[in-house]
Parts: sequence; C-alpha cells; structure tokens
Amino acid sequence: MTSPISPTYPPKPSPGDRIAVVSPSSGLPALFPLPYELGLERLREEYGLEPVEYAATRMLHATPRERADDIHAAFADPSVKAVIASIGGDDQITVLPYLDREVIRANPKPFFGMSDNTNLLAFLHTCGVVGYHGASVMVELGRPGAMHPQTAESLRAALFTRGPYELRPAERWRDIDRDWADPATFEAEPETRPGSGWTWVNPGRVVEGRTWGGCLEIVAWLLMADREVDHDLSAYDGGVLILETSEDMPSAAEVYRTMRSMGERGLLGRFGALLMGRPKTWSLDRPTGPDEAARYAADQREAVLRAMRAYAPDATVVLDVDLGHTDPQLVIPYGGTVRVDGPARRITVTY
Repeated sequence: MTSPISPTYPPKPSPGDRIAVVSPSSGLPALFPLPYELGLERLREEYGLEPVEYAATRMLHATPRERADDIHAAFADPSVKAVIASIGGDDQITVLPYLDREVIRANPKPFFGMSDNTNLLAFLHTCGVVGYHGASVMVELGRPGAMHPQTAESLRAALFTRGPYELRPAERWRDIDRDWADPATFEAEPETRPGSGWTWVNPGRVVEGRTWGGCLEIVAWLLMADREVDHDLSAYDGGVLILETSEDMPSAAEVYRTMRSMGERGLLGRFGALLMGRPKTWSLDRPTGPDEAARYAADQREAVLRAMRAYAPDATVVLDVDLGHTDPQLVIPYGGTVRVDGPARRITVTY
C-alpha cells in the first residue's frame, strides 16, 4: 500500500455547521447515555455545532458493514462539515475492508477520534486526508463537571482554525475514572494532580515532519494485518511518530516487544522524533495505588527508551506528552505537520 507523502488538510467547519457523530468501533452510547448526551450538549452549546447521528451511532453490536455505511454517509453528506467518533472500542480493524477510498477522497472532512479510531485515522492518511488524533464525544466532551480547559482549547483550535498551535504540558492531570453508570459521577469534576512536565531525550535539534502512529496496541494490530501501512518506508522519513497506550495497560515487556518489531521492520529508524503519550496507569478493571501506578509508568518509559536506543538512537524523544488516554488530551494532527524544537523544549502542531 502506498500513501501520499503529503496529505492535505480538509476544509474546517464553522460554528453553526453540522458535525457527524459516528460509532466506528463500539455502540457504547446505548449503554452509557449520560456521558454521551453531555458530550452532544457541549458540541451544541460550547462549540456551536449541530450533531448529526446515524443508524449505528447508538447501536450495540452493529456489523462492520453497518458502521462503514455510517462513515460513508457522514463523509458524503455535503451539509456535514466534520466527523467525530462517539468513543473507541477494539474491532474497528474489521470495518476497514468495507470502506470506499473514493468516497473519502471525494469528500474530505476533518475526523476526530483516538484509541481504536487509530484505524480510521491511518485509513484517512492513506487516502491523503489529515485527521485529528484526539477528542471523542463520550470521553473528552462528556467529561464530568466540565471539559479540561486545555482539552477544550486544543479541540476548539483544531476544529475551527488553521496554522500553528503550541502545545503546553498539563498544569494538572488525571487518569483515574469513575463509573459512567452512576449519575453521581457527573455531579463534580474528577480529581486531578499537579503536572510534572515532559521529559526530553536527545533534545539537541529541531524536527519538523508529518505524523503517523496512534494507540500502540492498534498500531500493532494494523502491522500484523498489514493494513494502512506504507510499504515504501521512505514515506515516513523525517516524520514525527506519535504513540500512546490504552486503559488495557499493556506490560512494559509488551510495549518493548511491539516497538522492537517496529524497529525490525525498519519503521522506528525512519522518524526524526517520537512523542510518547503519558501512560494510562489506572482503569476500572485494574485500579492501582499511587506506588504501583508510578512503577508502571516508569517501567513503560524505560521500555520505550530501550527500543529507541536500539533502533533510533539519534531520534528526539519526548515522554509524558498529553496525548491519547489522558486528561487533559491535546489534539494531534494525524498526517499533519508537527515541529519538535528540542533546544527550546517546544512542540508546535499545525491545525
């Protein structure tokens, strides 16, 4: 598969426009209406956009074909100016074979999503369309109490503006969640902790290039299935790799082995820089105490650096970036341009 070297940014929506809400992975809006309805309300009231739902948006167990049909309908509708995922999941890779590249290429639109939506972001990349890694209706827009200010600002800039936007380390952050089925969850904002900044490795140069990557577990599945990855690895030369891990909390050994395989394939050494998201260290299925969470994060950081030392020793690496499964969540253009200025310790994306 060959992807365009320089994907193009699709036209941006304006307040008052319609935005498609789709569920390419999971129909969790049917199970957890509280964060979903809250997210829709914020799209309307805080961003001035009118959500448009499709047949499978609130459907549990929708088939891959049904979900693909919604994606086609959302992109083909001329009255819809952007598309956003309700949430992630774990089987969006089964939707990819049903997608029509010509429909997407003929109707390019900004798509927002992360986690399992890495599949669709990678697909858009091979169609020559810049997507946006970040923001979903249920998680970021449906955050209890209020959206995190840095998430809200980043999403607003990515939705409505063009040009450079400088990312900033979180002043306060959290990764502990509360039960969406409990109405009390939405009565107050979640507790946060002070930020500790980003960690820079090999910061002696400036790297500016197109992004590729996403949720590490999904990237691994795409590589195993040989989907949405350019066989001409020179397409990634000098680019910026973005990676992060999910609430499944893969072990440090699994993170290292996945990145080692990327290195053996020749991928890691192509990128000039890696932005590694702050690891998710707590989940409802695996609640951790502070000491265990800190050990998990430290072990993952070392696994990442071990792989980079072996396969991309000169690349600039920035750890604990506020992207992916963390709060706040900064939106990263997928296939778009990112400037990693090591000497100045600054990261600037182009929306």
